[in-house]
Formats: sequence, C-alpha cells, structure tokens
Amino acid sequence: MAYYSTVLLLLYLSWVLSFSLVCSQNDLPVKAASIGNWLLIEGWMKPSLFDGIPNKDLLDGTQVQFMSTQQKKYLSAENGGGKNLIINGSSASSSETFRLWRINETFFNLRVSNKQFVGLENEGQGSKLVAVSTSPKSSEIFQIIRKEDDKNRVHLQASNGQFLQVKSDADITADGNGSSWDDDDPSVFTMIIGSGLQGEYQLTNGYGPDKAPQIMKDHWNTYITEEDFNFMSQNGINAVRIPIGWWIMYDPNPPKPFVGGSLEALDNAFKWSEKYKLKVIVDLHGLRVSQNGFAHSASRDGFQEWGSSDIQETVDIIDFLAKRYANQPSLLAIELMNEPRSPGINLDDLKKFYKDGYDAVRKYTKDGYVIFSNRLGGDLKELISFSNSFSLVVIDIHMYNLFWMGFDNMTVQQNIDYIYNSRGSDIKSVSDQGPLVFIGEWTSEWDVKNASKEDYQKFAKAELEVYGRASFGWAYWAYKCDQIHWSLKWMIENRFIML
Repeated sequence: MAYYSTVLLLLYLSWVLSFSLVCSQNDLPVKAASIGNWLLIEGWMKPSLFDGIPNKDLLDGTQVQFMSTQQKKYLSAENGGGKNLIINGSSASSSETFRLWRINETFFNLRVSNKQFVGLENEGQGSKLVAVSTSPKSSEIFQIIRKEDDKNRVHLQASNGQFLQVKSDADITADGNGSSWDDDDPSVFTMIIGSGLQGEYQLTNGYGPDKAPQIMKDHWNTYITEEDFNFMSQNGINAVRIPIGWWIMYDPNPPKPFVGGSLEALDNAFKWSEKYKLKVIVDLHGLRVSQNGFAHSASRDGFQEWGSSDIQETVDIIDFLAKRYANQPSLLAIELMNEPRSPGINLDDLKKFYKDGYDAVRKYTKDGYVIFSNRLGGDLKELISFSNSFSLVVIDIHMYNLFWMGFDNMTVQQNIDYIYNSRGSDIKSVSDQGPLVFIGEWTSEWDVKNASKEDYQKFAKAELEVYGRASFGWAYWAYKCDQIHWSLKWMIENRFIML
C-alpha cells in the first residue's frame, strides 16, 4: 500500500511540475516594453528633470580640468594619483582630469584617475596639495568659486579657507588669498568642463535632501500611470521590464542621496499588470558602485567598481525582491543584473553571483524565470554552458544598431540586412545550444540620416521578425522617451511600429 501511495505522490508531483512549466511557457515569447527612466533615472530620456538644479553643469561624476591662467598649464595628479599635485603640460589627459563628488552646489571632492581624492597633506595639517586618500574627509573638500560673468574662470578654496595657487610646476599650495581674477594671479584657473553623467545619483544629489523627495514623487506619479499599462495591454504588449536601483531594498529610508518611494511605485506596477494581464520582469539595473560605470547604473562618478566584495549585498537585494513578489501572479522573471561590462567585471565573480542569485530566487519560486545578462564586450556565448546547469534560466542579449562605428555609414538596406543576417545568426547560435534567449533591449533608432517614415517602418518590421525568433521574447527600449524613435508609445501611436 505504501508503495502505491509513493507512486501516486510521485505522479502527482510530476504533473504539478509539468503544469507549472506549461503555464510558464504559455507566457512566451514576451513582447515587452522596458519602462526606463521611471524607477531609475536616465537623464537623456527626459533632460528637463534636471532643469531646476543650481550649477547643473557640475553634477556628480562631471569630469573637469583646471588650467592655470598664469602658467598656461594644467593642474595634474602626478602619476594619476598617490602623490603631490603638480602643474603639467599645455594639454590635458587622464592625470589632469578630476571627477566631481558634489557636496552641495559649490562644494566638492575631486577624485583622480587612480581613484584617490585631492586634499591637503598630513590630513589637512599642511598646505601642499596631494592625492592620496581613498575616501574623502574634511581635508578633501573644496569650494569652486566661479566668476560671475565668466563661469569657467574659478578659484579653488581649500578646507583651511585658503586658495590654491601655483608657485612652481611642482609646488601647488593652499595659501593664496584669491584677491583678483587677473590672468597673472597664481590662484586663478580656467575650468574646462568635460563629459558628465545624468542618472539618479546626479538628480537626487543635485537637488539635495530638501527638494529631491518631492521631485521624485512627482516624477513617479506622472511619468508612468495606470493608463500606460492599459495602453500597452491594448496595443500588443504582454509584459513590462522594469529597471530598478539597488537602494529599493532599503526603502523607505535608502542611503543618501536616494529617496524613498520607488518600492511603492513598483508595488503599483504589479497591481496594474495584474489588472491588465501583463507579465512583469523585475530588472536590477543599478548596483552599488556600478557594474558598468554608466549613468543608467546610478553610478556616482563613472568608475566601474562592482566586484566580489559586493556579491552578498546584491544577492540580498535579489532575495528581497523574490520574497516580496514571488507570489504575485504577474511576476514572470527577475533579471539579476543589467549589462555588466567586460573587462571590468570578472567572469568568475559574475558566475558566482548568478548562481547565488538564482538560488535566492528559487527559495521563493520554482517556476519564475531567472535572467542572466551577458557582459557588454564579452563573448556572446560565454554563459551558455553555465546557464544550462539551471532550470528556467534566460540569457539576455542587447541588440542596438548603434554604439559601434560600423553602423555610422550604413544605408537603410544595410541596416536591415544586418538585422536579418548578423542578428539572426547570433540569436540562432545561442538558441541552438540550449538556453532561452531574450533580446532584453533593442530600439528602432539608428544612425541613418534623414530616414523617412517608411524607412523606419521597414527597419522596425525586420527587427520584430528577427527578434521575434528569440525563444523568451524581446523588450523594446523604452516605453516612453523624449527622443521619439526610442519611445515605443510614440512609435505605436504614429504607426512607425505595428505589433
């Protein structure tokens, strides 16, 4: 009797597993929209969000250079850091470039290429300038004082209240009085502002703790609403991919400068998805200290520093998300990390995190998909054999006809041929070796100049046909964007894309 009971139990469990797999597979392939710039800011998608920030050209991560008006040479961290500051040459390179850490609209830390911070020697007790500290302290704070009628002419006031001045090529001290703006004043510098970042860190730290909470609340409540989920459901979209930042685990009181509230917005997304029969892919898009250095990872200064010491916290975030949403009927998948970048991310570290993250998800759900993102710059097939040792795992591959000089001079037809030939071959080569494939980001924007509506329609049709072969499906970047061809909503409303 016990034997037959065991057999019946095994048959029942087998049926339950088969049923859950069938249910999961019935959700595929997805036609998803990535809801970028909602719960994780990407400034290029709506630049007006930054308009109210004072000194908005000096946000966290902005790269600046300082040329002595007297010497006509650049302030430099000798050997990129670890030594004194010097004046070096009439042209600027990485050693002459400083990344801003913004304290408020006029006070900053200056980080050099070797990741040390500029400060006063002997932890503030001396007057010479050095770049030796690996974490900023009070002696590494500088005020950038801009000339009223020429914002690129500046004085740099150190923590001792004195101004940086150039005494000789190897003698940079903070003991000047900053009394004039004349070219021959050794404390006057021309500030050259280079590339910067516009992500969530820059937005919230730029507005500061008094204004940022309301700015973010207004954005969450208006940028995406329930009506958008209804629109997607009515227009051929069956899933949403929602990028989030690491600080969501600490909501409602995340580490500064981030502000609480994104978790409630994500909860709303699940409610609306269930109401309008959409599936949800939760995408951990921004990691502490950044997995790729881009603004969309919420990087502070563009350095890519995520590594083995960050694995446990990142697993904890995945555990938090899986525990909170595993029983939501609309949950389809959790993407463990968006766009880790090679060579900065070690493949062994990434695999360890993916295994531990997978295990964290499986504690709460046996039939939710787990998505592994390929490394930017890595081998397209580097995760195949690894992923085949898990169940219900998906490899995410991003495909843009952008960001490579080979696309710069392609014609309309050459772009379309590239989709059919190269992209189609890539999808097949990964799919044939086992794992489910997800084209987790693509767009119908390209580098073709003066393309017609018909050209865009042909390009989008080719993308939909080829990316539709991906076994897990695809997600367009993005649902909404000020740059119209990046906006799936605009593309659908204006019949550039027909789903």
